[in-house]
Amino acid sequence: MTYHFKCTLCGEEYDPHTTRYVCPKHGDDGILDTIYDYKRIAAATSPQKISNSRDYSIWRYADLLPLNDAAESAPPLAVGWTPLYHAKTLGADLGLSHLYLKDDGRNPTASFKDRASAVVVAKARELGVELITTASTGNAGAALAGLAAAAQMPTIIFVPETAPQAKIAQLLIFGSRVMLVKGNYDQAFDLCLAASKEFGWYCRNTAYNPYTVEGKKTASFEICEQLALTPFPSPAKLERGARGEGWRAPDRIFVSVGDGNIISGLWKGLRDLAALGWIDKMPKLMGIQAEGSAACYNTWKAGTEKITPVNAVTVADSISADIPRDGVRAVRAVRETGGAYLTVTDDEILAAIPVLARRAAVFSEPAGAAAYAGLVKAVKQGLVKSDETIVCMITGNGLKDVKSAMQVAGEGIHIEPTLEALRKAMKT
Repeated sequence: MTYHFKCTLCGEEYDPHTTRYVCPKHGDDGILDTIYDYKRIAAATSPQKISNSRDYSIWRYADLLPLNDAAESAPPLAVGWTPLYHAKTLGADLGLSHLYLKDDGRNPTASFKDRASAVVVAKARELGVELITTASTGNAGAALAGLAAAAQMPTIIFVPETAPQAKIAQLLIFGSRVMLVKGNYDQAFDLCLAASKEFGWYCRNTAYNPYTVEGKKTASFEICEQLALTPFPSPAKLERGARGEGWRAPDRIFVSVGDGNIISGLWKGLRDLAALGWIDKMPKLMGIQAEGSAACYNTWKAGTEKITPVNAVTVADSISADIPRDGVRAVRAVRETGGAYLTVTDDEILAAIPVLARRAAVFSEPAGAAAYAGLVKAVKQGLVKSDETIVCMITGNGLKDVKSAMQVAGEGIHIEPTLEALRKAMKT
């Protein structure tokens, strides 16, 4: 086995064969990192070998994932290798020469969360478990429901009953048993955790299951590999990437933060690549939180690692969390890369949705648009340089939350089916 677990709080190491979820000493707070034997990985694969692969999914990185045989256990859906767009028009609007959008709304169930669920389902198949459960505001549950359906595994999903109907529809259509909890995400999370312990269900819950962050880290792999294939003013860097000797890391990655697992995953992937020597710098991670759900921002601002719960209220349901379950790592990800946390209002989040759509043709749900809203604020505050290479993560498709999109989309014009009516409408 090329990996073991290490507690993020005390540093104690554990064998994955005997420890499934969290550090026994710290209970549910003892989130586990997956530590690899990088020498063995380097002997088995390389940037050139991966870039020559015809598997355009996260499984092209199988040698960097904690699975015994990904070819055997991976569910048959094409997760990952989502587009990285050079957003020239948006970049010009902001005075940025090298702005890229990573559109993870193009995943099978239309969100970033497919990455985590794909690895968790694959691991569940290796472990021989019969049923998987998770708590979600909608996207993680939909991802698990879809990936588990592909693998013909039953699921039970706990979501707040206030979750957007489009997300609940996904859960049901994929065949999950859906528990609509009369409470918020944190209450659904706690109930799911208690149920998994009571009934012996395999639990996908964010951060509690160490394999979620391992799936999410694949976005960092893709960003650095795809940038190496992108024309860039520095011939030396481009030539190095083209030869397959290494990939190219951006200067900054902007990403929305709720429970903290996505930004922790991006950081984990970048640390893996740095340990292997496949990138020559660590990007600054820029965590963007909604003003009404800013527990990680508050902790970062205070200069501590003590996560104080908030009463989360935001239109961006995917990043609404009273208690970020992966908060400690999420704060470290920003602090240790020299990045920053920013907060944005719900109005700023909603305003970003049509801008992304009309200036870059990317339709984002509120949580994904929050990252762009944070970038706009960072530019105004002078936190980024015009020549920096910046990647903005769009974590979910706008069809996930049509109600929010319609708030800012405007209305169509009702007309009679005649040319005269059309002419009148055109004049207005």
